[in-house]
Amino acid sequence: MSIETQRRRNTVWFVAYTAACALVFLSPVRSLIHVALASETYSHILLIPFISIVLLWTERNRWSKTLTHSTSSAGVLLLAGAVLVALGWRGTIAAPESDWLALAIMGFLFFLGAGFLFFYGSSAFKAELFSLLFLLLMVPIPGFLLDRFIAWLQVGSADVTELIFRMTGTPVLRQGLIFVLPGVSIEVAKECSGIRSTQALLIICLLAGYLFLRTKWRRVLLLVAAVPVLIIKNGIRIATLTLLAIHVDPSFLTGNLHHRGGFVFFALGMLILLPVLWWLQKSETLRVGWGLYRG
Repeated sequence: MSIETQRRRNTVWFVAYTAACALVFLSPVRSLIHVALASETYSHILLIPFISIVLLWTERNRWSKTLTHSTSSAGVLLLAGAVLVALGWRGTIAAPESDWLALAIMGFLFFLGAGFLFFYGSSAFKAELFSLLFLLLMVPIPGFLLDRFIAWLQVGSADVTELIFRMTGTPVLRQGLIFVLPGVSIEVAKECSGIRSTQALLIICLLAGYLFLRTKWRRVLLLVAAVPVLIIKNGIRIATLTLLAIHVDPSFLTGNLHHRGGFVFFALGMLILLPVLWWLQKSETLRVGWGLYRG
């Protein structure tokens, strides 16, 4: 049997196995879709599986040249998934919905990973580790972690906002997350944390690092560089809207730029990170060139 024929046969079995897992986990999967449709915080979840599928499909010739069955490793993942599901099932009564749903979906993904290991082998699993781990972005962040992250974004954004006010000479009195300015008072509330654009920017940096950078530490550095940019662009957004409300029209705090203009400041964050990505790529090219020169 040729490798191509074997790959197609294994793919058919894996798709059937995935469909069976989806039926077994139908309740948490439906809950996940409902959460993604109902909450802007988790709207990215619906895109994650399609991105992973595209990555796996475009790189299939790299990982499907040698196909084996990794039964023991698949069994370990299957067992880990079952434990997570059991923990999630026991916590459905006492725990918040997002917490038990996170365990259930993680268990579902472990089952899928076990299937990939069994039908394609450990070599393929290692080759496509990023695409498979990328699926973990489907897991809802537990409530207590999400609240802490949002609170951190609020404080950081407030600090940047205050700095911009000081730099522009705007009189301001700050009390925690509340700013009192001439003719207007604002609060950096949870809705102002920029959590949705923050997640989108981190996902884009994660993909850009994987697609355009070869070394792991440079990929990590790109993600690390994104962290201050997240806060800076959100602080710029809050300060810009407030200054426009003070000097131009108070409706800027409630108008379209406030509610639908997030993409403008998201683009600003991307523009800040593009030179970082370019520099990391350039440093890799220079390193390879120097290595060839010395060789």
